[in-house]
Amino acid sequence: MSSSVFTVNPTQVQTDVRAALAEDLGEKRQDWTAALIGSQVRSKAWILARENAVICGRPWVEETLRQIAPSVSLQWQIAEGQRCQANQIVVEFEGLARELLTAERTMLNFMQLLSATASITARYVDAVAAVPGNRARIVDTRKTIPGLRVAQKYAVQVGGGLNHRMGLFDAILIKENHITAAGGVAQVLAQAGAFAHELQFIEIEVETLAQLQEALDAGAKMVLLDNMPAEQLRQAVALNAGRAVLEVSGGVNLDTVAALAATGVDRISIGAITKDIKAVDFSLRFDQSFAQHISGA
Repeated sequence: MSSSVFTVNPTQVQTDVRAALAEDLGEKRQDWTAALIGSQVRSKAWILARENAVICGRPWVEETLRQIAPSVSLQWQIAEGQRCQANQIVVEFEGLARELLTAERTMLNFMQLLSATASITARYVDAVAAVPGNRARIVDTRKTIPGLRVAQKYAVQVGGGLNHRMGLFDAILIKENHITAAGGVAQVLAQAGAFAHELQFIEIEVETLAQLQEALDAGAKMVLLDNMPAEQLRQAVALNAGRAVLEVSGGVNLDTVAALAATGVDRISIGAITKDIKAVDFSLRFDQSFAQHISGA
């Protein structure tokens, strides 16, 4: 099993798969239905895509086999991050039928979720790429499925997007309530500066051009423009004059993202790419012409 060109913490993948298998197999790690199959029966099978998609989830599929189906070998027909067509074989397997049947749902669950995340991200990336001269990157948020944030943020990368902060621990995003509680834009940015050496970035959210000017005057290097219409965004870009990274959020969908990118902003953050997703339809199919015992019978 070779690794993909995309990277993810293997310990986190192990943890994700271990939790998923525990849900399926319980404390006794028992699959009573698979036990109906002879323990030495070997099979060939494949995962078939039922619709067009960007393939994502390889590390989780391979880790599932490592944990619960070590006899099963696999051969990827479509690489991580590549696009498949409906009715195309994505990956082929060969090994003990019991193990493969036990691993089936866990593998498919990860693939359908992560391929969905990568696929919708890719649609936004494609929409922005079609805008002449734009420089906007599609960025995710913390609006992820609980327990699967690392997995979904990996899928965003596979789809061509950019990760925002992983959590509350690695960056600061100052919102309206933080500004109010701290006493103002300049005050809250000054306080945040004391933690800068421990953070990936400090970003502040503004809702008006006056707030943007105040943030720039206070030395802001990254500003989130919240729910601004396109004309106001163009004014914000002109006012900024390249001083800070400008990110836009709110009201972003596939019908509006190109117009937002055309304003000249640097980043467009979209919660929908991790929370408003429809699972990609995959199916595991066994080769009915191939079934054998290790003994050769």
